[in-house]
Amino acid sequence: MSTPSSPLTIDLLARVLSNSIFHPFIAWLIPLCLRSLQAPYHSFEFRATSFYASIVTLCWILSILNNRIAHGRPRVVDWDEEVVVITGGANGLGRVIAETYGMRGARVAVLDVDGPDQMEGEEGEEGLAGVKFYRCDIGNAEEVVDVAGRIQRDLGTPTILINNAGIVNGKRIWELSAQEVQRNMNVNLLAHFHTIRTFLPGMLTTSQNGGTIVTIASVLGKLGASHLSDYCAAKAGLIAMHTSLRSELASSSSLPSSSTTTSSKTLRHHPQKIRTILVTPGQLSTRLFSTLQTPSNFFGPVVETVELAREIISKIDAGESGEISFPFYARWIEWNCILPRGVQEWMRVVSGIDRAMGLAREKEGK
Repeated sequence: MSTPSSPLTIDLLARVLSNSIFHPFIAWLIPLCLRSLQAPYHSFEFRATSFYASIVTLCWILSILNNRIAHGRPRVVDWDEEVVVITGGANGLGRVIAETYGMRGARVAVLDVDGPDQMEGEEGEEGLAGVKFYRCDIGNAEEVVDVAGRIQRDLGTPTILINNAGIVNGKRIWELSAQEVQRNMNVNLLAHFHTIRTFLPGMLTTSQNGGTIVTIASVLGKLGASHLSDYCAAKAGLIAMHTSLRSELASSSSLPSSSTTTSSKTLRHHPQKIRTILVTPGQLSTRLFSTLQTPSNFFGPVVETVELAREIISKIDAGESGEISFPFYARWIEWNCILPRGVQEWMRVVSGIDRAMGLAREKEGK
């Protein structure tokens, strides 16, 4: 007997159910089949299945309305005009996204401190399926501004910003040096401020179709975990920053302009064309967490970078805003806050969230 290509996980079950019995088309097939068998309208079976199909359909409609109200209409994505900037694109998730867009022929700039030799190209030259690499410490605001000017000259005005770069120290808070804490905050949190402050004005004043900003955070920003206090604090900051950014973009069009310059007038008209995507994944199959062992492959499977990249690219291509959370538990983790504290602590023990990084460091011999 052949081995299945994908292991059985709760994510797989949820996907199957959402495309079968929880899909309106399938749900309405049941009462229709009963009618084809001449079941009376007043029969219990027909009424029960019709009621179920109505509830499923209503939930789908409400979900669509909720998404439209929360995130607005999609923007127009014209790949003849789009320029993609990806931080931390030399490896992992960022590299997969860069390769995908590069193979499509899109204009892509990768910002990373890793050498261009990993990307089969020289700095500022095409390599990795047409992607241009720029060596840049994104934690340094001056370097970001400098490289932005070079990208503008080489590729044009960036319209899609994917803030992906991240580092992990994996130490308890009293084991961290001041330099490690500062470096973590620079890369995992402050770099997002630097890149958004640098590239967003161009999206607002130049692109008629707006732009897209993608924030790669983590479900740990909502949970916290042992040996990851600095990392979790930065990711929690990203989630809060992203929420504030969305609010600022949504409300800025109603603010009076304090200047009569052309750029200020243009700035008033385009903020709501900026789409924002928040990504809060669980454990990724990247080198940052390569030594971690998930306590349950069924409930907490490791997220494959290719799968997550596909979801991010799909939402960018559709011109949509939204939140992408993988695996399944990451979509519902905020409900954890309403549980009694004792239940929360029990769930942390069962999940092994506070043991994972410590065990990983022991395996590394640190």
